[in-house]
Amino acid sequence: MLPDGAEERLLANANVIANACNQAGAQQWDIVGFQAYGQQLDIEAGKVTMAAGGGEGGFGVRVVQNGRFGFAHMVDVTGAEKAVQQAIKIAAMSPKIDGFVLPSEQDAAPVAGLFDSAILDVQPETLLEQADALLASVASLDQRAVVTGGGLGVSATASILMTSEGIESSGVTTSHGLGVQVTIDVDGGLTSSYQGESSRSLMNDVPACVEQAVHWAQITQHPIAMDSGAVDAPVLFTSEGIAPLFSMVVPPAMTGEKLVRKESFWSGKQNQRVLADHLSIVDEGRLEGGMSSGARDGEGVPRRQQTLINDGHLVGSLWSTRDAAQQVAEGRIEAAISTGSASAGGHQSPPSTGCTELMLSSKRGGQSWDQLVEQMDNGFIVNGVMGAHTANPTSGDFSVTTSSILRVVDGEVMGPLKQAGLSGNLARSLNQKVVLGDDARCQGSYSSGRMHLPAVLLYDELRINPA
Repeated sequence: MLPDGAEERLLANANVIANACNQAGAQQWDIVGFQAYGQQLDIEAGKVTMAAGGGEGGFGVRVVQNGRFGFAHMVDVTGAEKAVQQAIKIAAMSPKIDGFVLPSEQDAAPVAGLFDSAILDVQPETLLEQADALLASVASLDQRAVVTGGGLGVSATASILMTSEGIESSGVTTSHGLGVQVTIDVDGGLTSSYQGESSRSLMNDVPACVEQAVHWAQITQHPIAMDSGAVDAPVLFTSEGIAPLFSMVVPPAMTGEKLVRKESFWSGKQNQRVLADHLSIVDEGRLEGGMSSGARDGEGVPRRQQTLINDGHLVGSLWSTRDAAQQVAEGRIEAAISTGSASAGGHQSPPSTGCTELMLSSKRGGQSWDQLVEQMDNGFIVNGVMGAHTANPTSGDFSVTTSSILRVVDGEVMGPLKQAGLSGNLARSLNQKVVLGDDARCQGSYSSGRMHLPAVLLYDELRINPA
């Protein structure tokens, strides 16, 4: 799947761009390059509807001139000179950031588990066999269930980072992903559930997310009646249910830039309690097999494990080199340095501050699903929300809808609601009575990194409005 010599060609092409930077007189520069190849199958209406394969990639170059920076990107190096000149012109027109220089070389140990050679050998027939196994698994779990959307695919990405300060890092990563939308339609009562999973290694078996998708499509059948009108009640979020809201609200609140610009609900609360006192959040930039992990960040600074919240107290923040220099230069903070938190999402934009593998845990440990339901007593279970992107990362407020919701009375699940509105303030909820489940699962690949979250039982600042 990955052509021979892909990494070597990236290195050779990066050297072409580096020479263009030097010939143009750029004071400092960094170059990122990516070349990705993949194969995928799409599934609709219980059948494989499309098979595709191909590659994409390119290069991005950032130049820094006296604290001013400019960025340009290109598909191939035939446009290297033009792109470098464009970046230099942009830098000349950009505001100056006193003290902004690119980071120098520091040793960075490799991270294991980011590459699986077995993925390179995957043939289209292998993906078809996996798709057939997925469809057969769904049918065996419930003959009424149909995979109405989703698919599976594998990819390999060669990448390089090269800078004027002596940093040179390259490598190949692999991934195998699967997602399914399972629908059950009985007498016009249509329910569905989406679940997905991804890995740096080849997944040989049908993952557990497939059974989970069938399960939620089953248990949300036959909605029960409930008086209309909003009620304040505890909500037990599954890992899948809490992840979209959590990712929109919590990671941005811990970036240094938003904290010092007073754009975070935790601004001015360093070393103060911001979550329930048994909760901690760690960003693990070097997680073995992590989809967002790596030896270096998008600026070449070594990744590391960072404790951001410890026993409920805000003790850290996330910084990139550029953001740290800018906020110091503008006088919002006396000193700040990169925490290895610059994220390069691709070759078409400069790196920005973000988390990698964000993990929520409790020093009290976690409770089983049955214990969480029983402890909640009267409330609701939510497995998915719509509209999480509208959550306000500055205040923590959100207002979403859900059709994957169950009513709980006296610790017993009574049945599903057809649909409900869900609103509240996630920041305040997480700072009050919170109970975590005992099974943390990795959710999605968000722009703010990946979330490793258990089920979360929240008691306050939540309102359910049945449709």
